[in-house]
Amino acid sequence: MRSRTPEDLAGRCPRCFLPTVLCLCAELPVISTRTELLIIRHHKETLKSTNTARMAALAMPRCRIVSYGSPSERFDVSTLEDDGATWLLFPTTQQAPAPDAALPKRLIVLDGSWGQAKRMVQRVPELRRLPSLMLPPPPPDSRRLRRPPHPDGMSTLEAIAGAFAHLEGEDVARPLYALHELMIDRVLASRGRRPGTSCDEDGD
Repeated sequence: MRSRTPEDLAGRCPRCFLPTVLCLCAELPVISTRTELLIIRHHKETLKSTNTARMAALAMPRCRIVSYGSPSERFDVSTLEDDGATWLLFPTTQQAPAPDAALPKRLIVLDGSWGQAKRMVQRVPELRRLPSLMLPPPPPDSRRLRRPPHPDGMSTLEAIAGAFAHLEGEDVARPLYALHELMIDRVLASRGRRPGTSCDEDGD
């Protein structure tokens, strides 16, 4: 089942994109971080109600989303200007941070399917120059909003939570994981399904 959010958001909250009766805006945590978060979101994710990057931006004051790949808007690579304190969250060993490297001031996260994220890295040289933070795979019984293309796949919000567990500790990561679970419950409810299960939408 694919997300079919109406473009006019009829009957939906304009912030969280969930049906108005299931809006979770009043329950969003405020998660303060030392690290700035920049999410590069593929334009095809913009209207999906299952887009978890949206939730990260609503909950994290130091999070910003920029769009990539829109036919009508060229991606501004100046947003990637680096002062040596930026890391990319991406599963590759192209340039891992040195073991004694200082923690980054900014983390860049790619939001889209695995194929979309991989093409972003291939087409934007500035991304390939950044140290790349890798995460361990999620537990095999993790709930999903969409079916991942491989067993180690995770949602953008899960990946952000894992990254901040590494960078700033479990106290920062815990409310992000909880928000992911809450979002799954609300999306399931919007589809008439019971909590505690996973969604079956393809993609990631």
